[in-house]
Amino acid sequence: MLRKYSNSRSLSDNIKLGTLSAFSAGMVNIGSLLLFFSFSSNVTGHYAILAAEIVKGNLYQIAVVFSWIFLFFFGSFVSNMFVIHINQKNSYLAHSIPLILEIICLLIVGVYGEFFYKETLAETEILLGLMLFAMGLQNGLTASISNFTVKTTHLTGTTTDLGILFSMFTKKEYRNNEALKGRAKLLVYITASYLTGAIFAGFTYVYLNFKMFYLASLVLVVIIFYDLSKLRLKMYWHQRKLIKLNLNNVIRMENEKEKSVAS
Repeated sequence: MLRKYSNSRSLSDNIKLGTLSAFSAGMVNIGSLLLFFSFSSNVTGHYAILAAEIVKGNLYQIAVVFSWIFLFFFGSFVSNMFVIHINQKNSYLAHSIPLILEIICLLIVGVYGEFFYKETLAETEILLGLMLFAMGLQNGLTASISNFTVKTTHLTGTTTDLGILFSMFTKKEYRNNEALKGRAKLLVYITASYLTGAIFAGFTYVYLNFKMFYLASLVLVVIIFYDLSKLRLKMYWHQRKLIKLNLNNVIRMENEKEKSVAS
């Protein structure tokens, strides 16, 4: 899910990354809605709020909402910075760091909310800003490494693309296009996974409260360790192949020595 980059990624790579990260984003967004009465996985509504506050002239609220939008932007900026500057050296590390930062942000929200949260306005604004930064990290990473194919923190563009694709499928030539069918499959998986994560968080909110952010972080940990396990397995088989090759070379050399001695 994280090792490959841009056009080298397969549909399966994007589906696995999209479904898991969308499930986590769905949980986070519903968590922020239920706990803070505001969305955190997209900034479309925040732009509308920013415009309204500018019209009203509420300078403090303008600053707060603008900072939320900036944090989402900055999260995406940071993700792509790691990708473009470290990708040539170690693609897995470049793609893992933004997820690790996102996990740290969500854990901070979960721990602070569970043990220290006093439900003050300032606390709510800061924690929501941290969640927007985390979602910016995730959306920036998935979009960057998939050549803008996978975006998982909101469904506006996804729903639009699905509408376009389904209209195209009314013509036979498009229904037989494997690339379009694969794209539609990816978007359906992302949508279903996001919705599933949101529903799960909604049903378990009463029991989990801020602990839901631990579960959302756990999903991201699965993404990181899935690729790590694949890398270790790949190294293991590579080492076995080298050992077997070296052993065959030793046996061949011994046979050649025996033949030379016999002759």
